[in-house]
Amino acid sequence: MKWNPQDIETFLQSKEYVDTAVLPLLPVAFDSEMGQAAGMSEFITLVTGQLERQFKGRLLLLPGFSYLKTCEEEKLFTDLLLWESQLKESGFSHIFYLTSDLFWKSAESRLDGSLIWIPSIPLETMQEAQKISVVESQVKQMLTLFTGKWHEKE
Repeated sequence: MKWNPQDIETFLQSKEYVDTAVLPLLPVAFDSEMGQAAGMSEFITLVTGQLERQFKGRLLLLPGFSYLKTCEEEKLFTDLLLWESQLKESGFSHIFYLTSDLFWKSAESRLDGSLIWIPSIPLETMQEAQKISVVESQVKQMLTLFTGKWHEKE
């Protein structure tokens, strides 16, 4: 389910079946890393959109957690841990963070949720059909990861 009024209405009616939240981590930069950050954000947005289509009814895709690459590390964690706390209090037993920013890998142990780091694939030169194929391939690789995490807590 996506973060839109129609899907949220469905979510509220069937909340007991939706135990998974997906939060894309989207970097923003205004320096020499601007293009790279935009590419990472585009890629993760496409991957999480396809992931939501695969698991519609089981997960809620949240709007991306956008952050400045220049932001102080502790502030980023404080903000993200606040999201995590709210999601747990709201009944989500599985929280997945998806990112292409290697920064988050170094701090994975600080999160209770599952961090999935996917190297960004430059999509800007690809035809639309190629983009879809690449994204679908990435999502197929993640399916077993998601189902594995779900079975761990059952």
